[in-house]
Amino acid sequence: MSDQAEQLRERMQRTNQTRQTKLVTVTSGKGGVGKSNFSLNFGLGLIEKGHKTILFDVDLGLANLDVLMGISPKKHLFHLLEPDTSVWDILEQGPGDLEFIAGGSGFTQIMQLEDSKLDRLFNQLQPLHGYADTIIFDTGAGLSKESIRFMLSSDEVILVTTPEPPAITDAYAVIKMLHSRNPDIKIRLVINRVTSEREGKMTSDKLAMVAKRFLNMDIHSLGYVSDDPYVSKAVKQQRPFLLTYPESQASRSIRRLVGQYLQSSTEAEAHPSGLKGFIAKLKHFIR
Repeated sequence: MSDQAEQLRERMQRTNQTRQTKLVTVTSGKGGVGKSNFSLNFGLGLIEKGHKTILFDVDLGLANLDVLMGISPKKHLFHLLEPDTSVWDILEQGPGDLEFIAGGSGFTQIMQLEDSKLDRLFNQLQPLHGYADTIIFDTGAGLSKESIRFMLSSDEVILVTTPEPPAITDAYAVIKMLHSRNPDIKIRLVINRVTSEREGKMTSDKLAMVAKRFLNMDIHSLGYVSDDPYVSKAVKQQRPFLLTYPESQASRSIRRLVGQYLQSSTEAEAHPSGLKGFIAKLKHFIR
């Protein structure tokens, strides 16, 4: 048996049909707030806690998760339209047992595919259900059509912002748009690059207060990530800071966030819709 066939067999054996795969979209109101870096390290933090996680780069304009990991993907999502190519062929191995899928430059064309090709592509993604506990979609910043579709189709949205007023204003614009499309959408806030716990709490409280006052919507804070020089050092090394500088303030922040996330997820009322539900919603929005 070839190495590739053996890897495929092992992956299929690890698929657990009783596992409730959760689909999470990470987004931001504007670029430059550290969204992709958060997605990467948050995914690694989940893996540290024993949660199988796949990271999916769907940032159409500035896909850079591969750069943050120092990896050059051999295949991307669009390759699923090629004969004899399965999802296991495009699933790349990243650091720390993190697996990821690159959206690739051809991703923008997917939203314009004819129905038969779109169905083939989505059907090829189905085996991931039960394989991972969590699939994280790292979208582009802002309110592009593609990003909105992923947010509305996911089980929940993690919105990353910073304490700067422009970033807060843009984050609220995302909240307002999503609420107008789905008043029941679940959004969790992450405040990145804070200088203190007080600054993080004040920023999240401000956004939550405005959302409650003007939208009658409850926004829950997942926590904050400390502003940390080791983050930029890790970026220059093209390595996740959680692995490269595990004792840094930012790494400790990520681990606190992961703990809070897993605790609140356990207490959640609704079950995730899974990959099948996600695909059905996404198809609806595309068509």
